[in-house]
Parts: sequence; structure tokens; C-alpha cells
Amino acid sequence: MGDGVPSGIMSDPTPAPDPRPRPIIERLGMALLAAVIAAMFGVVAVAAFAGGEPFLGVMGAIGCLMVLWAGGLTLFKGR
Repeated sequence: MGDGVPSGIMSDPTPAPDPRPRPIIERLGMALLAAVIAAMFGVVAVAAFAGGEPFLGVMGAIGCLMVLWAGGLTLFKGR
């Protein structure tokens, strides 16, 4: 009690084991889903820029890039 650690909390937890990478078919499916969602964000960005809404266009483009980044990480790193 006098060491500064509240009772009931472990002071030295054991690290969790590294998770196994996902199977390739699951990674391909999630990357394909990410590509479809990124395409929808891209369409929103293009339509917004064409309609004179630059803020919405930038937000759509950023969303597209973020989804592509997450899909790429899923596909190539297996997370």
C-alpha cells in the first residue's frame, strides 16, 4: 500500500502475445471493401469540387486517402 500503486492493480503486467496475421482471403476482402468505400469518398470529392464546395471536396478527398491508407495497411501488413 505504501509503494504508490493502488491495491488491486498489477504493477508489472505480462505482455500480450503477438496476434497472428489475418488470412490472405480476409485481407483481400477487407482491402476490396476499403477500395469501394474510397471510391465513394472520391465521387463525393469530385462532385463537391465540381459543385463549387471546396471544403466538402477536401473532406471527401481526405476521407478517400484515409480509407486507402487503412486498406493498404490491412492488405500488406496483415493487421
